[in-house]
Amino acid sequence: MKAILCSQYCGPDDLVLAEVPDPVAAPGEIVIAIKAAALNFFDLLMIQGKYQIKPPFPFSPAAEVAGVVESVGAGVTEFKAGDRVVASCGHNGAREKVAVPALQAVKIPDNLDDDRAAGIIITYGTALHALEDRAQPKPGETLAVLGAAGGTGVAACELGRLMGLKVIACASSEEKLAFARAHGAEIGLNYATEDLKEGLKRLTGGKGVDIVFDPVGGSLAEAAIRSMAWEGRFLVIGFAAGEIPKIPLNLALLKGCDIRGVFWGAWTKLHPERNRANLQKLVQWAAEGKISSHVDRVFPLAQTAEALKVLAGRQAMGKVILHP
Repeated sequence: MKAILCSQYCGPDDLVLAEVPDPVAAPGEIVIAIKAAALNFFDLLMIQGKYQIKPPFPFSPAAEVAGVVESVGAGVTEFKAGDRVVASCGHNGAREKVAVPALQAVKIPDNLDDDRAAGIIITYGTALHALEDRAQPKPGETLAVLGAAGGTGVAACELGRLMGLKVIACASSEEKLAFARAHGAEIGLNYATEDLKEGLKRLTGGKGVDIVFDPVGGSLAEAAIRSMAWEGRFLVIGFAAGEIPKIPLNLALLKGCDIRGVFWGAWTKLHPERNRANLQKLVQWAAEGKISSHVDRVFPLAQTAEALKVLAGRQAMGKVILHP
């Protein structure tokens, strides 16, 4: 089968399309013939050796896939050949087939297409865990979403709206803000033209923001914390800006606020059944149209480098999908 391989830490242009052996389902596993694989910003970091998870070489990027079950291993009773499924695989999704533990897969409803299904797991899984488990929101609270037009940002906007929160989309252009408003945000703040702290204070009538969802990091993080309300919750999602910020801890004291880490990947391993229940809920919501799982653009497997460059340039509004 064909696979995109990373054989040493490199940039997108150094990835290679190669032939590798077909996977075989071990006990408890299923083999999926992949129809769609979704890319995320951390795929860039992973191939560069800058991510906290470092798979052994050679590996493929793409951590979430949708497709058809080709075979099942011993002990698997929930799935059979021919079932449509979506699954979290961690890496190795940018190839024609992959073997995954059956516990990491759920069936796809007939009215949900492969592209949208593939893009649900990580962005919406992360956002749901962040908002439901870590933020403990109350209806009517304000939620500021940084990088609101990206995959995780859009998911946070849509899920925040479903939870009854007042969603403030924060992004770097009016086009991105319009996109975020079309996906659940009530208000927009362009932090390329207005100071983030002052803008969030203005939009909350001086009170400050109850919850900040930050997948960006960099210089925006401290400004966002300075904008927070008393007993606010700052959710550390990731560092798409490339810089891990150093936060003055006196801000947490002065605001009486919490800085809460959101490591969805580790949580899924500690709580696999809860994560699977979340995934089943999200897949059903997507099938019912309650969340969009918006696809920005689709690339063939051979153009994985171009797809990753879209993410690197922060050009994507929604998900970037590969078609093996």
